[in-house]
Amino acid sequence: MLFNTIEFVIFFCTLLAVITIIRHKAFQHFFLLGSSYFFLYFSNNYLLSLLVISTVLDYYIGKEIWKTSNQSKKKALLVISLIGNLGLLGFFKYSDFAILQFNILGNNFDLGTNIPYLDLILPVGISFYTFQTISWTVDIYRGKLIPNYSFWQFALFVAFFSQLVAGPIVRAREFLPQLKEKMNNAKSSDLRLIIIQNQNLKLGITLMAFGFLKKMFFSDNISPLVNEVFSHPMGLDSFSIIIATIGFGMQIYGDFSGYTDIAIGAALILGFKLPINFNKPYFATSPIDFWRRWHISLSSWLRDYLYIPLGGNKKSKERTYLNLFAVMFLGGLWHGASWNFVIWGVLHGSYLSIQKIIIDKFPTLKENRFLKTKFGKIISILITQYLVFLAWIPFRIQDSEQAIYAMQKFIFIDFQFLDAVNFISQNKFSIGIMTLFLILQFVSYMKPGIIMKISKMKLKYWGIIIMIILSSIVFFYNGNPQDFIYFKF
Repeated sequence: MLFNTIEFVIFFCTLLAVITIIRHKAFQHFFLLGSSYFFLYFSNNYLLSLLVISTVLDYYIGKEIWKTSNQSKKKALLVISLIGNLGLLGFFKYSDFAILQFNILGNNFDLGTNIPYLDLILPVGISFYTFQTISWTVDIYRGKLIPNYSFWQFALFVAFFSQLVAGPIVRAREFLPQLKEKMNNAKSSDLRLIIIQNQNLKLGITLMAFGFLKKMFFSDNISPLVNEVFSHPMGLDSFSIIIATIGFGMQIYGDFSGYTDIAIGAALILGFKLPINFNKPYFATSPIDFWRRWHISLSSWLRDYLYIPLGGNKKSKERTYLNLFAVMFLGGLWHGASWNFVIWGVLHGSYLSIQKIIIDKFPTLKENRFLKTKFGKIISILITQYLVFLAWIPFRIQDSEQAIYAMQKFIFIDFQFLDAVNFISQNKFSIGIMTLFLILQFVSYMKPGIIMKISKMKLKYWGIIIMIILSSIVFFYNGNPQDFIYFKF
């Protein structure tokens, strides 16, 4: 079920109405669980069974890990959990990709036979809820989480509709305590009564409105320009490639952060707090800073559950560089079964490793006065974003030859100004939307907390702003809801 459809509006309003009318803790939680299953079933039908399998597998393995004091058994149980989760993810997401590589290899050696493709449908949200269930078993294994939650509470954590499909990636120890009463004398089994509070309602609606604005007004209206250029980039001039690359950077940010805003807002209305996933990433001053601001729930998950177990920065310097590279390589592969995502991950892995090498070789750069000045920060932002947007090209273009051509045009500018004038005249609307997006991003950077400030306005002024946002969306909406980009991951 897409957020940007009338079906979701009906679904969410019905959910709120039932929970508001029936103030019974157990019913509310079971109804929310059932609604979350319906939400996924609406999009994925029988593949809902994979979510149930992951839920059952990890809940009971987590319980067994906690019960046993035998370290070898703990490790064995954890390995079973990881194999089960990553096995399902790998089978459904990477089987055909692996078969393709075997077939290419076989053709190179003239084996004469090809393995038939499985043509599996990628289960919606599997990349996200797999990481969530892994956090349960790993945190129990590490002693950071006590599994004193019922199966149904754990099932709600895994299936919660708001962030189920495209994040943010929520950890068990962040979400599960929110299902219980926050009272000193409360028993561990006491459920929290779900109450729609006015403050959460206004802030949640404001977040959702801005999320819809990012997706339906900005991202969806920039996508025609991006699609036109990147569907056939061969032979195009540098200016067209550069504008389309910037456009895609804006499109994917508006699309993904818009989804996150809607997810966080919807959860907040129900009284649940989800982790922040974006923090003005296009104002990052370094590759490391970018990954502290972009898809924060994924980058922090990769840090805690992959980078640190690999040794992090506790080993040799060379091992640290390799760990950074390996984590981003796997992060790229996580995004999809295609070499273009691997290339994107390799580029970011290279950025992070090179930055770490420079910092290690020249530690005084951390306290460099120029980099702390306003002009120094601007230079740092421009260099960082040049690298980030360069990496967006292989992320967007799957064909390697076309991606290489576009990257060459992005790096080596050909100065074909006549083509630039024609391109602008043919894409005035999308470029106008991009310009407005850039202005609003700069305003939000200079005036942080604007969404919170709007939510705290008097009701009539708040209502006027929300109506302006929704009217802008409706006026420029073409009636055809577009998928969120991260749905395919």
